[in-house]
Amino acid sequence: MFLNILLLIVGFVLLIKGADVFVDGASNTAQNFKVSKMLIGLTIIAFGTSAPELAVSISALASGSTDMVLGNVIGSCILNILLILGAAAVIRPIKIKANTVRKELPLCMLLSTLLAVLFLDVALMSGTENVFSRSDAIVVLLFFLVFLYYLITLARHNKENKVKEEKPEMKLGKSLLFVLLGLAGIIIGSEMVVQNCTAIATAIGWSERLISLTVIAFGTSLPELVTTVVAARRGEQDLVVGNIIGSNIFNICIVLGVPVALFGSVSPESFQMIDIIMLVASAVLLFIFATTRKKITRAEGIAMLVTFVAYYGIVILS
Repeated sequence: MFLNILLLIVGFVLLIKGADVFVDGASNTAQNFKVSKMLIGLTIIAFGTSAPELAVSISALASGSTDMVLGNVIGSCILNILLILGAAAVIRPIKIKANTVRKELPLCMLLSTLLAVLFLDVALMSGTENVFSRSDAIVVLLFFLVFLYYLITLARHNKENKVKEEKPEMKLGKSLLFVLLGLAGIIIGSEMVVQNCTAIATAIGWSERLISLTVIAFGTSLPELVTTVVAARRGEQDLVVGNIIGSNIFNICIVLGVPVALFGSVSPESFQMIDIIMLVASAVLLFIFATTRKKITRAEGIAMLVTFVAYYGIVILS
């Protein structure tokens, strides 16, 4: 137990330092390529920080732990919005660009709702059990192709309209090296945190659902959390918003879609309706807060954190 705690601390140190280097590299990469930081947030940062979730999901489903896969994805999506974006808004109110309100946020909310619908076979299709099948996985993967097409269009738009240029502090080679080194620190650190947190939780006697929704979801979301907090403190608001939206879309489409497409269907039987409701509610809450004033205030950030605490209080008590 002592060794687990010691390795847990080392993992956190790697995460924090890795995120610091990663944000520096990503921001300078955007400036070197003369593309918007929102696009970098939606792609390099979002996909990079979601790498631990993908690794955990493939490993879990390959070993038959379906609860771990579902808890990882559902828990991470809820954490990304309520805890991570809520914490970022408390640090500094987040301005949301009009384009994000019109396009990226509706995409995120639509996909969260789609996932909930695909889970409800018994209620909607008179099935005998709720199953996320290989065909469902193909549906979300096709949705991801639409998202990729949108990103390509966004990149072309940025080139044509020449995004406001900022002089990068690093040359392209150095900035890309920082991205890779930071990402390596994030992934290694998060893996250490997840493994040692799981060992501690198992020793305490927690169930697989509880471990997956809390320890695994929180552990694999640590890259997003640390990266977002660092970016928020530096005022890199496009990186903050792009990271969260891109991570949620990547989690649902790739972290869930790819393992299920490879290994077959998973059943969310052990998950309660509140888990699915919170998945959709968190996306809707973000959309409402963002569209009212085109920003997320500190008060709204606190509301997100309170909702997060209430939900996880229910999860732990149940």
